[in-house]
Amino acid sequence: MDIVKNNYLLALLSAFLLWLAWPPIPYSSVLLFIGFLPLLIALENIIRNDTIKKKGKKIFLTAGLTAVIWNTASIYWVYNSISAVMPPFAAILISLIPFCLGAALMAIAFNLYYRLRRKTSLLLSLFGLMGFWISYEFLHATWDLAFPWMTLGNGFANFHQLIQWYDITGVYGGSIWIWLVNILVFVLYLNRKGIYQLKNRIVPILCLVLVLCVPTVYSLVRYFNYEEHQNPAQVVVVQPNVNPYIKFQISPEEQLNTLFSLSSSVAKPNTEFFIWPETALSQNGDFDEENLRETYSYQRILKFLDQYKNGNVLSGIESYQLYNYAKTATAREIAPNIYQDNFNAATLIDYSSKLQFYHKSKLVPGVEQMPFGAAMNFLKPLFKAFGGTTGGYGKQAEPSVFYAQSGIGAAPVICYESIWGDYVAKYVKKGAQFIAIITNDGWWGNTSGKDQHLQYAKLRAIENRRWVARSANTGISGFINQRGDIVQQTKWWEPAALNQEINLSEEITTYTKVGDIAAYLGLAIALGGFLIIIVRKRDPRLL
Repeated sequence: MDIVKNNYLLALLSAFLLWLAWPPIPYSSVLLFIGFLPLLIALENIIRNDTIKKKGKKIFLTAGLTAVIWNTASIYWVYNSISAVMPPFAAILISLIPFCLGAALMAIAFNLYYRLRRKTSLLLSLFGLMGFWISYEFLHATWDLAFPWMTLGNGFANFHQLIQWYDITGVYGGSIWIWLVNILVFVLYLNRKGIYQLKNRIVPILCLVLVLCVPTVYSLVRYFNYEEHQNPAQVVVVQPNVNPYIKFQISPEEQLNTLFSLSSSVAKPNTEFFIWPETALSQNGDFDEENLRETYSYQRILKFLDQYKNGNVLSGIESYQLYNYAKTATAREIAPNIYQDNFNAATLIDYSSKLQFYHKSKLVPGVEQMPFGAAMNFLKPLFKAFGGTTGGYGKQAEPSVFYAQSGIGAAPVICYESIWGDYVAKYVKKGAQFIAIITNDGWWGNTSGKDQHLQYAKLRAIENRRWVARSANTGISGFINQRGDIVQQTKWWEPAALNQEINLSEEITTYTKVGDIAAYLGLAIALGGFLIIIVRKRDPRLL
């Protein structure tokens, strides 16, 4: 019984270390290098204990304990955002998806490690575990229940000086780095305890030193010697601080006045972009994209831009399009042969008659879209009766770049989308010279969620070597330079505006070119592990 208790204590210790290492706690991410060590020791105790039955199940539960506690402690704020748009009971159920589903996938990776361990050596099994983990991360970033917030490589957002090489590998390179160090430390621990004999202990020690030092030294040299190409543009980000819970109790005119007042307070005559947050332009019934030019809001914005002839307003907007047939899976019939698609969108308004729209693509599961909507078509009549749709918001398949009259390309990244490195890189490949993140983190309240979201934006700056201009309705807004430094930021829950001269860039980094190739390496390792599990017979000499 004491052995079982000790194993659970080790699992809890791993959960604590991983939570302590996670943003927004500054500079704590180095703890990720040993975060899995207690858990690996606990799993080793289970594997080597002949009195334990159903070891696969025990390993799943022990690893699951670490994962659930770590996940829940790090993203507890998810409940705040969901409870803002649905009843508490439903919000609790939906919150269990990010709290428990990701944790279950993590635990499955460890269960597969145990199955592989019965067929091959310790070292190969540990590398298989790394592959299984990367595969879980990739799956959790690509399917309809996607929530890649806890991808291991994101953990270095609080110590970005160490990961300047993300412009080559992206965050999956960070996940591999963390696992390589944990594996080497674990092997050395087993050797010291006499559990696993090494023919030459110097080799893993040397490997550990190299794995830790080479990326770190390269990154620090890159960080302190990085120089931006001078290509300046004046940008303003606005934080109107509209309480999302009472947004529609405030008239659109009053909200516009706040945006104009804050924008003007810091603008310069040569300001080229005014960036307003997610859904900053909204009204009861939303905006028809075809008729936006005829609205009061559009005319007011044009009048505002009279003072800034090179100015562009890049704003979040709640909009819709009308069709005479069911053009998309998310369109719902609002009258005979009239279908409507609603969007969480961004628009670019300039002094010309040109209008540009981008429809948010990475939608929040359960809030903005129905997961696996195509398979849920049989529920359409039920959702229609409640005025909804199985698909939720409409979206576009690929990102699109907003171009100012001057030719400057901006990436309109809406909220949740900013945690997908490969998706943001697509904007840059299409010509974006800086990244504009528009978000409304007010739903989460004054929790660590808003801080994590800000810090993750640093990763996008490094991966693509682009400035990030971030406009958040209630905070935190700010500017991030091409090496990931937060140059300016606002306080939480205060009306504010910031002006910054940023440098536009046309550099295409290795990561921008090749995307998440590091993830494919992990998938290949996992595939090899799967084949061994399926094809090879159990070796009785192996634990």
